[in-house]
Amino acid sequence: MSRDARWKALLELLAERGRLEVEQAAAELAVSAATIRRDLDQLAEQQMLVRTRGGAVVHGVSYELPLRYKTARQASQKQRIGKAVADLVTPGEAVGLTGGTTTTEVARALAVRADLTAGTPALTVVTNALNIANELAVRPQFKIVVTGGVARPQSYELVGPLANGVLGQITLDVAVLGVVGFDVTHGAAAHDEAEAAVNRLLCERAARVVVAADSSKLGARAFARICPAELVDTLVTDTAAAPDAVRRFEEAGIRVLTA
Repeated sequence: MSRDARWKALLELLAERGRLEVEQAAAELAVSAATIRRDLDQLAEQQMLVRTRGGAVVHGVSYELPLRYKTARQASQKQRIGKAVADLVTPGEAVGLTGGTTTTEVARALAVRADLTAGTPALTVVTNALNIANELAVRPQFKIVVTGGVARPQSYELVGPLANGVLGQITLDVAVLGVVGFDVTHGAAAHDEAEAAVNRLLCERAARVVVAADSSKLGARAFARICPAELVDTLVTDTAAAPDAVRRFEEAGIRVLTA
């Protein structure tokens, strides 16, 4: 197992459990305890965990796995969701994309749509996610608008009051939200309050709002609310979504599509 693969596995285990012991992690990853100790030390140097005697713990109660280590989680579901969301977009529209692994898949699906290969522009994309802007900027038929702000290393998203100047001057046809949790009662949410604030502005500027979330996010709650459920027009999720959860969203007036 490569170092990058070990680090990704260690951080995913830590995100799920909150605490890891060296011997336990070594057994699960089938490597030596010395290798795990070295990995944990290096991750601690990057401030991605806190070393303890015999293992590691997360930095706090609300732990956010950095985006570059989340790309493999629910990958096939996110790709299907990404394509389904992209299919909801009409050529020529202005689309807002928040950051996240699922919205990144939406951007990739938009980039390869055959009917979006030409136009003036074929699509206008407004995003606060640096990685999404980077992927789409090479498409000359797309007009890419990036908000201002301070970059969050966990999600590559620009946050803070500098984003308000751009978002206050635009109008969107659709805003696509990547979320940490989406619940009928508590709405769409993110880990970080500054990130949620920018995402909320994107929603307010859009004629319709789409939440792109794999089934593990449904019914989940997170610290910072983006918007109430009643502001969401469509939820696109995967086929593993529990029927009861789907029914609750539909009863709340939200169109639910499964991919």
